[in-house]
Amino acid sequence: MRAAITRDGALVVEEVPDPVPQAGQVLVRTLACGICGSDLHALDDPDAFMDIMRRTGGTPHDIRDGIVLGHEFAAEVVDYGPGTVRALPVGTTVCGPPIGFGPQGSGIIGYTPAFPGGFGEYMLLPEAFTMAVPGGLPAEVAALTEPFSVAARAVRRSGMTSGDVAVVLGLGPIGLGVVAVLKAQGHGPVVAVDFSAERRALAERLGADVLIDPAVESPYDRWSSLGVVTGTMDRMAAEYRGLKVRDAVLFECVGAPGMLDQVVRGAPAGSTVVVVGVCLRPDTVDPGVVAHKELDIRGSFGGSPAEYRQTLRDIADGRIDAGVVITGRTGLDGLADAVAELTGGGRHAKITVDPRLVGT
Repeated sequence: MRAAITRDGALVVEEVPDPVPQAGQVLVRTLACGICGSDLHALDDPDAFMDIMRRTGGTPHDIRDGIVLGHEFAAEVVDYGPGTVRALPVGTTVCGPPIGFGPQGSGIIGYTPAFPGGFGEYMLLPEAFTMAVPGGLPAEVAALTEPFSVAARAVRRSGMTSGDVAVVLGLGPIGLGVVAVLKAQGHGPVVAVDFSAERRALAERLGADVLIDPAVESPYDRWSSLGVVTGTMDRMAAEYRGLKVRDAVLFECVGAPGMLDQVVRGAPAGSTVVVVGVCLRPDTVDPGVVAHKELDIRGSFGGSPAEYRQTLRDIADGRIDAGVVITGRTGLDGLADAVAELTGGGRHAKITVDPRLVGT
């Protein structure tokens, strides 16, 4: 099959052996695959990326060589391995969480040689986690179920309740997903923050109530107008008097060094900070400020199969307009250029890859 595979840290399109489905697995043909921020991190700083995986209990393969990336996918069933139920007919459009397992071991699809990702023509999926895409949903939109399920998990872990103020910092695909999930669940006000006018416009289309360009104003100067008490003693005084205090939840979706410290300094007392952006370098936070403000800092990573399935339903039923974030498309031959453009920031939010496209 044709695939964009990592060779010495670069993406090279070449012919590689077709994957062969083993027990409990499905062979699928890739129809669409999103380029994820994690893919950009892995290509830009592979040593730091693999170090994070080791320090969190993983056994990473060398991202610089022999890996077919791509874990946000939709595909078409081609064949089955032995011992499968074969409930979905050949030709069915499917998607699923990027969890690979079988006789050859387990791993994240797109980050291990045993489970090549969607930047190639064919993939292996575990039958147990392969889900039929509801009729009428375009494959490139179904592929975005994965990043939107990550956003759904972040919102769930945030503990958001009615009336809380949500501030989403960074409007890449995950940040935009958080905005969409928050609004789909009826939360508000939702404040969306990004330097990019194009990304702020996408957040507005997804329902964001307040848009902030941090080059013009600080997102931490709006607390009073949003009805949020900022100081610890003022918050305690209100609680002592039996007054209802409005809480703030900040979603850090940037993942750049220094960002978490900035959020901790800018967050009002009693806030919850959800770390969704993947920063590969150590950051420094003042624990005294965390304690004095009584901040709750929570991490959030990938969606579970159940969260993935619910997110797929939300997208198919129109509660989440995931297709809004697609700002570009490419084939395998244009993938390296698309990665370079995304790495440089700018107008794009999500570029999808279709291996069937030739010469783009």
